[in-house]
Amino acid sequence: MRRLHERVLGPTKIGIPTQTSDIWLLGTCYKISADGCSAEAEATGNILAEFTHDISSRILVTYRKGFDAIGDSKLTSDVGWGCMVRSSQMLIAQALLCHQFGRSWRRTSVEPQDQDYITILHLFGDSEASPFSIHNLLLAGKAYGLAAGSWVGPYAMCRSWETLVRSKREETVPELCPFPMALYVVSGDENGERGGAPVVCIEDVHRSVEFSKGQVDWTPIILLVPLVLGLDKVNPRYIPSLQATFTFPQSLGILGGKPGASTYIVGVQDDNAFYLDPHEVQQVNDN
Repeated sequence: MRRLHERVLGPTKIGIPTQTSDIWLLGTCYKISADGCSAEAEATGNILAEFTHDISSRILVTYRKGFDAIGDSKLTSDVGWGCMVRSSQMLIAQALLCHQFGRSWRRTSVEPQDQDYITILHLFGDSEASPFSIHNLLLAGKAYGLAAGSWVGPYAMCRSWETLVRSKREETVPELCPFPMALYVVSGDENGERGGAPVVCIEDVHRSVEFSKGQVDWTPIILLVPLVLGLDKVNPRYIPSLQATFTFPQSLGILGGKPGASTYIVGVQDDNAFYLDPHEVQQVNDN
């Protein structure tokens, strides 16, 4: 955990909470009792176990080494520069989990895992064959400055996802598209990366993301809102609003950090943030 007003990321690993305040994790509330009696202590232990099971069921995507070179580069690892890409992959993976299984889904210890879950994991493999790989994201984001070896900001990352999802939808029939949702980037101005106030115009969203071709009455949609909330740290006046977003049942969390270091923030307890950290290097798994 790390205090939001100090820094919304850091090298420390996420820990079990010790406060007695409510925990909000992607729209789910875990109520921690302040009573010291044994019955309440046991109940709190059960709640913390549920919280741990919940957060450990999220898909963690980290730095990788040993994948095929990205494009014309000779890079076979994203160590030191790919954390924003990995954080964004975690957020999109969470959207797919919710769409496929619902927010109450939890990963089981039973092997093999559900085939639909395995299918979602394979979407984020580290090769051009995987639709939402780091290779394909960088290719889709060339117009926004994405390049192997360079760190990328949240605005460019959001626009790259928008481009990639659109391209995958155009090359497949809707029923076979690997992304069964629409994706729309909400920004306050054309460039957006400087944090203009976001305004959602329903008519614009409808025109921009419609892809059902009249086959269905509605389409699930992800709204990505790139904002700059401070320079070297988050402006304290934004903290209450940031905290409130985690109480929304539709919440997919926040890609947060500072230049050069991004994490996937999934919950809050008072001024503390819970996050999944991509800054761990793992060998590519081809299975």
